[in-house]
Amino acid sequence: MAPITDLSFMYLYFKNCNLVRNLSNKYVFIMGCDSGFGNLLATQLVDRGMRVLAACFTEEGAQKLQQVTSYQLQTTLLDVTKTESIKAAAQWVRDQVGEQGLWALVNNAGVGLPNGPNEWLTKEDYVKVINVNLVGLIEATLHKLPMVKKAQGRVVKMSSSGGHVAIIGGGYCVSKFGVEAFSDSIRRELHYFGVKVSIIEPGNYRTSILGKKDLEGVEKSMCKLWERLPQETRESYGEEYFHIYTDKLKNTMQLAESRISEITNSMEHASVSQNPRIHYNPGLDVKLLYLPLAKFPTPVTDFILRRYLPRPADSVRAGEAQGVVSGVWRRGGGRRHCRVT
Repeated sequence: MAPITDLSFMYLYFKNCNLVRNLSNKYVFIMGCDSGFGNLLATQLVDRGMRVLAACFTEEGAQKLQQVTSYQLQTTLLDVTKTESIKAAAQWVRDQVGEQGLWALVNNAGVGLPNGPNEWLTKEDYVKVINVNLVGLIEATLHKLPMVKKAQGRVVKMSSSGGHVAIIGGGYCVSKFGVEAFSDSIRRELHYFGVKVSIIEPGNYRTSILGKKDLEGVEKSMCKLWERLPQETRESYGEEYFHIYTDKLKNTMQLAESRISEITNSMEHASVSQNPRIHYNPGLDVKLLYLPLAKFPTPVTDFILRRYLPRPADSVRAGEAQGVVSGVWRRGGGRRHCRVT
C-alpha cells in the first residue's frame, strides 16, 4: 500500500509543480458552460484561482453557474451559429482582459444529433451539427486569436474519438474530423507566436450532447428519420435494420462512462500546465478500440466496424438480414411500431 501512496504523492507533486505561474491573474474563456464538460471545467478552474469567462447558450444556464461559483467567474451568452453573437462575445472578452490578453480559449460547445445512416439524412441535418461543432468553433476561434497571441497562451479544442475514425453516419464525425484538421493547422501556425494548441479526444461519455432525455431523445430522433424516409428507401433497409440500429445506439449510450471529470481534468491540464500535451485521449475505449481502429489498415477497420451494422433487407452480400423473413420484420412474434410525438 505504501508504494501506491508514494506514487500518488509523486504524481500530485509533479502535477502541481509543473503549473503555469500566477494563474490568479490569467483569464480563460470557456464555451458551452450550461452543462457537461464546460460547466464542470469552469468550476475546476475557479478553484484553481483563474479568472473564468464562461459562455452559456441560455440565460438560465448562466444564472445557475454564477450562483454556484465565486466573483472570479463571469458569464455571457453565446450562440456559435450566429456571427453577431460571436462578435459580441469576443468584444465582451476583449473588454474584460484588456492589454493582458486571453490566456486560454476552450472551444467546447457541441451537438450530436441528428445522426444515423447517411442515406437517411438531409443536407440540413448535416448543417445543423457542422455549424455548431466546426463552423461556429472556427469563427469563435478566429475572433479571439489576437487576444490569445497577446498572452502567448493556448487554445484547447474539444474533438472526439470520432475525429479519428468515423463510427457513425451524419455530421458529428464529419465535424470532428474538421476540428482535428483545423487544430493541426493553427497549432503549426501559432507556434511562432508562443501559442500552444491542445485537442481533447474523449471516448464514449455521458453528457447532454445527444439530447436532454438521452435514450428517449435518441429513439425519438431515429424515429423521425425513419418516418420521413421514402417507402423505397425503407424497404431497401427493412424495419429490422431500423430497430437493431436504434437499439445499438441506445446500448452505446447506456454503456457511456459517467465520470466526465476524466475529460475535464484533461482540459484543466491543457489550460494550466507549462507543457500541455497536443492530444489528450481520456477513456479506456479510446486507447483500446478507437485509436487502434484509426491505425489499422482501412480494410481491417472496415471489416470490424461493419460487424456493428445490421444487414439491410436488400443486401447483395452473402447471407440474409437477421430476423427478416420474406421482407417482414419479426421479434417475439410481434411487430414494433415507431411512435413520434
